[in-house]
Amino acid sequence: MHDPAHAPMPYRADIDGLRAVAVLSVVLYHFGLPWLGGGFTGVDVFFVISGFLIGGILWREYEAEGRIRLGAFYLRRFRRLAPAFFLMALVTAALSAALLLPFEFREFGKSLIAATVYLSNVLFFRQEGYFDTGAETKPLLHTWSLAVEEQFYIFLPLLILALARNRRLLLMALVTIWAASLASSILATPSQPGAAFYLFPFRAWELLSGVLLAIWGLETGRVWRGHPVLSWTGLALVLGAAVLVPAGPLFPGLLAIVPVLGAALLIGSGTGDNPVNRALSHPAALFFGRISYSLYLWHWPVLVLSLYLRGEYAGPAEALCWAALSVVLAWLSWRFVETPMRRARLPGIAVFAGTAMASAATLAIGAWLYLGDGLAGRFGPAARPHIAASADFLQDWSRCTTPSSGPLMGIETCPIGPEGAPQVLVWGDSHVRAFKEGLDLAAHEAGVPGLIVWRAGCPPLFGLRKTESAATPAQDHACTQANLQIRQALPALEGLQRIALIGRWTYYAQGSGIGLDAGNTITLFPADAPTPAEAPQSQIVAAAARATVEDLRQTGVQVIALRQPPEIPNYDSRRAAREAAHAGWPLAQTPVTDPDMPRAALAQRVSEAEAPWRALAEAGEIAFIDTWPRFCDAEACHALQGGTGWYFDNNHITNTAARALRDLFAPVFGTKVAGL
Repeated sequence: MHDPAHAPMPYRADIDGLRAVAVLSVVLYHFGLPWLGGGFTGVDVFFVISGFLIGGILWREYEAEGRIRLGAFYLRRFRRLAPAFFLMALVTAALSAALLLPFEFREFGKSLIAATVYLSNVLFFRQEGYFDTGAETKPLLHTWSLAVEEQFYIFLPLLILALARNRRLLLMALVTIWAASLASSILATPSQPGAAFYLFPFRAWELLSGVLLAIWGLETGRVWRGHPVLSWTGLALVLGAAVLVPAGPLFPGLLAIVPVLGAALLIGSGTGDNPVNRALSHPAALFFGRISYSLYLWHWPVLVLSLYLRGEYAGPAEALCWAALSVVLAWLSWRFVETPMRRARLPGIAVFAGTAMASAATLAIGAWLYLGDGLAGRFGPAARPHIAASADFLQDWSRCTTPSSGPLMGIETCPIGPEGAPQVLVWGDSHVRAFKEGLDLAAHEAGVPGLIVWRAGCPPLFGLRKTESAATPAQDHACTQANLQIRQALPALEGLQRIALIGRWTYYAQGSGIGLDAGNTITLFPADAPTPAEAPQSQIVAAAARATVEDLRQTGVQVIALRQPPEIPNYDSRRAAREAAHAGWPLAQTPVTDPDMPRAALAQRVSEAEAPWRALAEAGEIAFIDTWPRFCDAEACHALQGGTGWYFDNNHITNTAARALRDLFAPVFGTKVAGL
């Protein structure tokens, strides 16, 4: 007897075509097609498709039987999704073992665990931050959307089961959750874009849009032959989103409505005979639609690991070659893994057992990589100093607080040394962060409590405004406001005896980085000037340095400035480690790093930046701590000291270096500053 509850849904060629549009948008966007600036919205289209298909299956079963067979439902999901996923995960793990540095490979292990238990979206949301490894070192980053869908596969059947006896209440619950999720996404996106992007509660409305569309169609007996205008409108919205929606903190929010509505219109009108649906049913579209799941699985590891090896593509032609490799791998996965597993007449217990064993394997591998700290022994001695330096930047900031009242209200402050009212304030930019371990140790050894205040890319100088390439306008403004607040707060910081200024002075004086970070630029001008001043930036910084020291001395404190460690222009520990680790690999990027820098080559850049500080020191107004003798010999300055990495990138030192240099801070934490 025919069972309508378990009869397969009629095949919709147009939906496979829509899958093709979605996956090609995502893949071509990731591989750098310039006019697909919003190609990532293909994921939103996938969410609607998943909601429509899964919602339709579950609602048909619910209507026919008044319940949901969870075992059968998850059996179908495992057959459909698990084999290709585990193959991709294991192959990616093997390639990552050959390529990724230990710190990155350890994080890969963590992401492998999270992806296996459908929580990678939560992991990647929580990893957002200043020192998080970027997307280019996360081969499983794309699994965030799979985790959202898996969470949906848990949520929806359980909701239907919980409210199965009250059909009207169930429908009301679905609509209410849809509305609440959409509203929360719109409200959260401006203030918490990471949460709105990654987390299921803010994405549930996209999947539920497909679910509600399916329910409406089943309840009204729709044959999905809407007017051609609806198909054209849907296509325009989906393609318009792929081209025009900007990446960044404005998404998802209101902007996500565009691809979601477009997908819903295309699905709702998908069986009509019109040019849009005929195009979606074209053999080429059907090919990409059928391999879309595998293509999504494989394209991101191919992209990440190829770029990791290559550094950058030689041009669009190379990018298309790697994209084509993704298609080949996707077809092989679809042909020899996805399709056979869906058609195999395996008993349910075998499918569940196989999935459990594969999950156990990936969990064990992930735990091994994480607990083994990324298996540093994979690489030879040439790479190890750079590898150690690349991971030697994390510190304990648990003592930091942001006061809710008082003169430093709203500014993050970090105590160092023993407990007590601070006698020393260390104020600066990210170089303070780099020196933190040494500062803290020196403060403890001297028994002098201190306080750190730092902000990346923000010179510790009064009366300046900035515009920086690596910062947002809001961050630029926050720098100026924080420095003004510090200026006003100093008289109220009783017991303060000394202030140490630490910054990347050459960057501020010259207006740009050097070597590997030459693309970072900063423009500084007086805070009371409406436009940048015409004077050279080095003169503006010099004037601000003199004025800042004068203001500080008027509060009765002693002022110490740290000579910026020498820049090693063409050094970056991670890049140097990769070059050494990948030496001999076909297609590996040409080495460009150099851990040494002739002293004479930095003369002009250093001279302009240090001139005001040297003049103030000669006048007896500050103490100037010289770091260079510890980094340089008579001829050159070195990123490696005694075979140990002292630089994280071309201007930030490692924790190892900071601890080794802690004696330099004796004047900062001593009872007397020489020369004052």
